[in-house]
Amino acid sequence: MFGKLFDKLKTGLTKTRDGLTDKINEALNLAVSIDEDLYEELEEVLITSDIGMDTTVEIIERLRKKIRTEKINDPQMVKPALKEVIKEIMLEGTEEIEKKPEGKEVLLVIGVNGVGKTTSIGKLAAKNKAEGKKVLLAAADTFRAAAIDQLEVWSKRANVDIVKQGEGSDPAAVVYDAVTAAKARNVDLLICDTAGRLHNKKNLMNELEKINRIIDREYGEARKETLLVLDGTTGQNAVIQAKQFMEACPIDGIILTKLDGTAKGGVVISIKQILDIPVRYIGVGEGIDDLQEFDAESFAEALF
Repeated sequence: MFGKLFDKLKTGLTKTRDGLTDKINEALNLAVSIDEDLYEELEEVLITSDIGMDTTVEIIERLRKKIRTEKINDPQMVKPALKEVIKEIMLEGTEEIEKKPEGKEVLLVIGVNGVGKTTSIGKLAAKNKAEGKKVLLAAADTFRAAAIDQLEVWSKRANVDIVKQGEGSDPAAVVYDAVTAAKARNVDLLICDTAGRLHNKKNLMNELEKINRIIDREYGEARKETLLVLDGTTGQNAVIQAKQFMEACPIDGIILTKLDGTAKGGVVISIKQILDIPVRYIGVGEGIDDLQEFDAESFAEALF
C-alpha cells in the first residue's frame, strides 16, 4: 500500500510521532480502565503536540463517542480508535477535491518571508517538470532583491524559465509579462512567487487583486489557484497566520513546510479542522523531491 514516498513521510514525521505516540503509549500503559483521567491525559498529549485546543476537544469528543458505540473497554484499543478518528477528520471533504482537469494552470504562491516559499516554488517547478509539463516561473515578490535571486537559483536547479524585473518593480507588471510569455511559449504551468507582507494587509489585498485581475483578463482560459505557504515549525502560529491571510484574499490550498524539523506536525490536523482549507503539499526534507502531495490517509498512518 505504501512505498518510498511513505517511508520519506514517516521519517519526516519522526519528531512529531515520537512526541505524540510515546506520550500516548505511556498514558495507555498506565491506564487500568478507560475513564475521565485517561481522556484528560490524552487531551493534554494532543494539545502539547500542537493540535490546538479546539481541534483536541473535537477529537476527544469523537473518540468518546467511538469508544461508547464500539463498546471498547481495553485501554490498549484506544490508540487504534484515536488513529481512526484523526483519519476521519483528515479525510472529511477530501472527496470533493476531484482530479484536476487538464489544461493551462496558474499558481499564485503567497507567504511571509522565511517560511520556505521560494524553495517550495522551486520544488513544485521541479516536480511538474519531471511529470513532463512545461513550467514557467514569475518573480513577482519584487519587494526583496534576495527573493528574485533565490527564485532564479531555483529556476536553474529545476531547469525551467523565469520572468523577472528589478527589485521594487510593480509585481503586477511582472505577472503581465509572465502571462504573455506563458501564452507565447505554450506553457502548461505558470507559478508566480507573490508578496509575503502581512503587516500591511490593505497593500497586500490591493496587490493580489491587481494580479488576479491581470490573470483573469489576459489568461482567462487558465485555471488559477492561490496557495499559502506556512512553516510547520511555528505550530499553532501557522494557523493564526493563515487566518490573517484569509482575511486578505481567498486561499485554495496550503503548503506546509519544514515538518521534518519539528515535533509540531499535529498542526496539520488543526489546519484541516479549523480552517477547512486543504493541505495540498507538505515538506518533509531538504531535497528537491521532498515536497510531497498531501495524502490524509498516509499522514494519519505515518503519525502513529
